[in-house]
Amino acid sequence: MTDPLTPVLTKRWLSPNSWRLDTYERLEGYTAIRKALKGTPEQLVQLIKDAGLRGRGGAGFPAGVKWGFMPKDEEKPHYLVINADEGEPGTCKDIPLMMADPHSLIEGCVIAAYAMRSHHCFIYVRGEVIHCIRRLNNAVREAYDAGYLGKNILGSGYDLDITVHAGAGAYICGEETALLDSLEGRRGQPRLKPPFPAASGLYAAPTTVNNVETIASVPYIVNGGADWFREMGTEKSPGPKIYSISGHVERPGQYEAPLGTTLRELLELAGGMKDGIPLKFWTPGGSSTPLFTAEHLDVPLDFEGAAEAGSMLGTTALMIFNETVSVPWAVMKWTQFYEHESCGKCTPCREGTFWMAQVLERMVEGKGTEEDIDTLLDVCDNVLGRSFCALGDGAVSPITSGIKYFRDEFLALCESNKAKQELVGAAS
Repeated sequence: MTDPLTPVLTKRWLSPNSWRLDTYERLEGYTAIRKALKGTPEQLVQLIKDAGLRGRGGAGFPAGVKWGFMPKDEEKPHYLVINADEGEPGTCKDIPLMMADPHSLIEGCVIAAYAMRSHHCFIYVRGEVIHCIRRLNNAVREAYDAGYLGKNILGSGYDLDITVHAGAGAYICGEETALLDSLEGRRGQPRLKPPFPAASGLYAAPTTVNNVETIASVPYIVNGGADWFREMGTEKSPGPKIYSISGHVERPGQYEAPLGTTLRELLELAGGMKDGIPLKFWTPGGSSTPLFTAEHLDVPLDFEGAAEAGSMLGTTALMIFNETVSVPWAVMKWTQFYEHESCGKCTPCREGTFWMAQVLERMVEGKGTEEDIDTLLDVCDNVLGRSFCALGDGAVSPITSGIKYFRDEFLALCESNKAKQELVGAAS
């Protein structure tokens, strides 16, 4: 890249003991909270709107607008919930952020909660990441001891408590209303909307659910200002972004770059394709986003660019596959995951993922027919837009895009089976 970004979200990650409070304070930590608490909630909401911060959890909804949905009266408690249930295949940005720099999330929580008149914040973390939960709990304790959490924060008169909650490893709890049901002690299943969480969320009270990276961006905006934030990224998708690059690259990992960066530029940062084997296909935002191919190397990876090219930015989880990988096999593995993780609440997703997995397994085993391709697309059509939540839509994305770009590979499996059947018929 000709103009590399000075790290913002990841600037402390390589510092010794970066997760400790003293390291965070030494590197401008908890300075934004002092500025924020001197302003009004309305001023903070407007600042986030002016900065154009969009949700980093996948949907890209403007964070300031979402905060503005919260009622201004306090007849009921207001809740801020942080979605740290990182379960999308390929997504691995929030857990490294909480491991390396948990106080940036905590400071962001205080500012966001103050802006929404909330006095209780829940951080819902994926249950399998015990090491991350322990580190986050320790950071919360440090913040309480230093007066950044609890009663009368920094003498401002504002109170906030943070509860770190461990989930049970259900992918469906990445959906915000299923997460809220899980927080309340019920089985994690999506709720019917409306009512939306801002009106009736956790414990039927006004609630805002935000992603880890979204909230961790807030202290930098308070310190730097909206104009500074907009200097990075694109007009409609401003700011820096953590791109998670995994798969067949020389140096997989987390790469911070401005929104709108292309895969070609990110591959350069990651050392190129592993062993020099050419790129075949990749996901721009995890397995629930339609596939891209080598033809999409120069697509701007922001919310608009990915959508215009026929996919979604999602969580910027870039899974890179070289020419040795079978597309039907990869699509089958993803579909098996969605079948397993379907909560079973709605028929299109529950039955659709089951049958899509069955057909793909048969095809990969060399027992498929050409009609199976049409059957797959028909089932996808009956799931897309008809499931209770976005899990069903996400499950069909790799199938429809895989067939769109690599139909010949699916046909080759069918032709192989056809030749086999003809050979058996001739022998008998």
